[in-house]
Amino acid sequence: MWWKVIVRTIIALVFIIAGALLYGVKQWQARMKALQTKMQAAQSFFTPKKYDSGELDNLPLPVQRYFRTVLREGQPLIAAVSVEHTGTFNVSETGEQWQPFTSTQQVITRRPGFIWDARIRLAPAVNIFVLDAYVTGEGILTAEPFGLVTVMYQPSTPELGQGELMRFLAEAVWYPTALLPSQGVVWEAVGDSQAQATLNDSPVTVTLLFHFDAQGLVDSVSAEGRYREVNGSQVATAWQGRFWDYQRRDGMLVPVAGEVAWQLKAGPKPYWRGRIDRLDYEYAQ
Repeated sequence: MWWKVIVRTIIALVFIIAGALLYGVKQWQARMKALQTKMQAAQSFFTPKKYDSGELDNLPLPVQRYFRTVLREGQPLIAAVSVEHTGTFNVSETGEQWQPFTSTQQVITRRPGFIWDARIRLAPAVNIFVLDAYVTGEGILTAEPFGLVTVMYQPSTPELGQGELMRFLAEAVWYPTALLPSQGVVWEAVGDSQAQATLNDSPVTVTLLFHFDAQGLVDSVSAEGRYREVNGSQVATAWQGRFWDYQRRDGMLVPVAGEVAWQLKAGPKPYWRGRIDRLDYEYAQ
């Protein structure tokens, strides 16, 4: 009967689609695992292994206050972090099209590196897999529906690498021992409530401006020129990340909510708003 042919065809299509989706997920997971192996292989040994407030003596006063506020004496230095986020992402370059996302992020602090593995929901049952990473000095950025077809890809360029290391440095408020001078960060005084932080991961060097609130906590970081893709070209654009809702995690004060925005001539254009659902630390041994 004709209806049996239709049923068989539908069943076959369901199996084909399910198989393709399963293949995409498995391929994506294999890529994430390979990247994690590569990143972890680049980890370096830690010296020292614990925070000593004596290393703050020559730092700008707002930076000293920050560390004394968020760390306790003898705090073990963070070697790696596992993070889970939820939030919304603006998928429109010109308008406001906020879509929900979930993500996991693996971070190592020395050598600096992170892998952000996100799912942005564009429609019911339609997820875009997004990889944003900095691994062994190179930036990686790609988006693929269900891990099957590339819809956005930025080649690994010096500009992308710089932007990704900026992200690592800005997000170090989640793993604050990575901001200590013993971990390679050079601080320079700017004013009573601001200081510049510079981090080198040869051949990439970045500098961000940190702003501290009345409680001594970082409430924003900014850069005059983080590269942004505009019509296929990399354009240096003012950029800012804001943080709030500090909570005590493993004895440290870290923010669990934030927003990231490009600072355009027409005004700020936020593109990421998120909240941390889980933070798991691994410490220097």
